[in-house]
Amino acid sequence: MCEYCGCQALESVGELTLEHETVVGLISRVRDAHRDGDLGRMAEAARTIADVLGPHTEVEEHGLFPALAGDFPEQLAALEDEHRRIETVLREAAGGTPADPAWPERLIEVLNLLRDHILKEQDDVFPAAPAFLDTEQWEAVEAVRARAGTRMPQPRPST
Repeated sequence: MCEYCGCQALESVGELTLEHETVVGLISRVRDAHRDGDLGRMAEAARTIADVLGPHTEVEEHGLFPALAGDFPEQLAALEDEHRRIETVLREAAGGTPADPAWPERLIEVLNLLRDHILKEQDDVFPAAPAFLDTEQWEAVEAVRARAGTRMPQPRPST
């Protein structure tokens, strides 16, 4: 992930970046499960991705994106559209392993989109934020994070 501009030193961007890194790792789990034909593991990882992305997306869409919308309206609208497309496929696993035989391929396809989406945010949105947001806007982003929290998976204790 990007580390050239220093934006990750900002707590809000650092948290969003950590969530992206977690999701990228989970995408690898889905791909491994897909390769193994393990739909249950695919669905479980999809639910974990959805859990991480819930508050993450809230921070972006109700904190960061509105602050940048005046300067980048089309780009942010496209990212929000991608959020909806990704959420739709992930939501199919909310109740367990989807019965639709086409779901595994839809999931892989949407996770490819998600990976590209993450790169757009990391390479374009996050580096732009320090240049465009003022103190009041950063405080608004942090207030959204305080309300949304985080749903990062907790490490399992070693046995």
